[in-house]
Amino acid sequence: MEMNTEMLDTPAVETITAEDSVDPKPVLMLAEFETADLLLVAAAQVRDQGFRLWDCHTPYPVHGLDGAMAIRPTLLPWIVLGGGALGFCGGMLMQGWMNAVDYPFLVSGKPFWSIPASIPVGFEMTILFAAIGSFFGMLLLNGLPRLYRPHFRSDRFRRATSDRFFISIDGRDRRFDVESNARLLGELGATAVEVIEE
Repeated sequence: MEMNTEMLDTPAVETITAEDSVDPKPVLMLAEFETADLLLVAAAQVRDQGFRLWDCHTPYPVHGLDGAMAIRPTLLPWIVLGGGALGFCGGMLMQGWMNAVDYPFLVSGKPFWSIPASIPVGFEMTILFAAIGSFFGMLLLNGLPRLYRPHFRSDRFRRATSDRFFISIDGRDRRFDVESNARLLGELGATAVEVIEE
């Protein structure tokens, strides 16, 4: 389906729709800000309004943005810890099975299985499983791979990697309403508010 975009430059509203669209539904609202300070204030207000499905996009890390957005700590360190523990235990059990049960081989009176001799393999298995857990855990928690986002329809959004700051509100958010959200974002200092339709 062809792209439909509504530009809401407060206070005037300009609507651009595709000719072949049938009852287009808004899926995303983008608000553009010129400075990081304006974005921080706006993010705190959007958070306080009770929005849940929204995000901030900046060309560089902005100090204090996580707090303004009330982002909870990630589960990734626990996934990495679990992967490392699984790798260590698996490596130790693998060596115990191979050396003491499956193919016991007596070498100079040494024990079939000992912890000190098994540490190097256990350590390497810890590293391997922790790395695998971090890689796939990051992909899972970020919802990747995702080859398409509605953000890509916006020409303005291309500046998010150079000199502009954006807040995006997902159309699935329970508080999503085009008119009231555009008014709120305009009052918070947005230079432009854009609605992306399906």
